[in-house]
Amino acid sequence: MNFIFSNIKWIMIGSGIITCSMILSALHPTLGLTLTFGDTLNGDLANIIVRNWGALIALTGGMLVYGAYNEPNRNLILVVSSISKSTFVLLNLIYGQSYLLKSGIALVFDSILVIIFVSYLVKKNSKK
Repeated sequence: MNFIFSNIKWIMIGSGIITCSMILSALHPTLGLTLTFGDTLNGDLANIIVRNWGALIALTGGMLVYGAYNEPNRNLILVVSSISKSTFVLLNLIYGQSYLLKSGIALVFDSILVIIFVSYLVKKNSKK
């Protein structure tokens, strides 16, 4: 637990940069979906939804990097990121079993980050 607390800045930077890589889905929705799920959607509505999804995830990654350097905003950023990542994991576990082989790495990564972020928040609040 002390490792997480003393290295949260670097954890946030690393995870933020990796999370920002989802900008690919905003720039190239078909490729982003294929790499993440091994499948794709077609049409204008798919372009809107997938591009927005990719942009919001990249924004979350940018917030993680920002929060690494801006401690007053860190808790809020970790809460928002944890909720976003938990939602992604839960939706995939509920509705996306057929995609788990392809999306499994992202699900494990995001699950580990949620555990780390929540652990940090709990420890920080218990120190007050």
